[in-house]
Amino acid sequence: MTSNDFPVLWPVGTRWADNDMFGHLNNAVYYQLFDTAINAWINTGTGLNPITTPALGIVAESGCRYFSELHFPQNLAVGLAVTRLGRSSVTYRLGVFRSPPPGADAPASGEPITALGHWVHVYVDRVTRKSVPIPDAVRALLATASVD
Repeated sequence: MTSNDFPVLWPVGTRWADNDMFGHLNNAVYYQLFDTAINAWINTGTGLNPITTPALGIVAESGCRYFSELHFPQNLAVGLAVTRLGRSSVTYRLGVFRSPPPGADAPASGEPITALGHWVHVYVDRVTRKSVPIPDAVRALLATASVD
């Protein structure tokens, strides 16, 4: 799997604190990268304010497989693909790729994957925490990243 398999590539950076005692990004950091990329893409793409929107996308399931080490300082891109779009939930396929510095071009076509993740958001009412339909603006954006 390469960067070509993801309709969206969202730039993210690493921090000094992301390295663990083994000198590479700690496994938990990848989940932060996923969360940051997904929510930044949705917030930027829809203009919705996550603090005031009545529906929240909460994580119901996640997982990650690691293929090669990453380190600080390194520029990365998180690839996003929507593999399932339901009434109140969305499933993402996520990839982490090495990327050129900010301001440079996007990752080279076919950049190899360093980690492969999946993520399920279930949308719930902010107050009742009961599942609700995905907001229309979010659904429209998610559809642009849908893959078979």
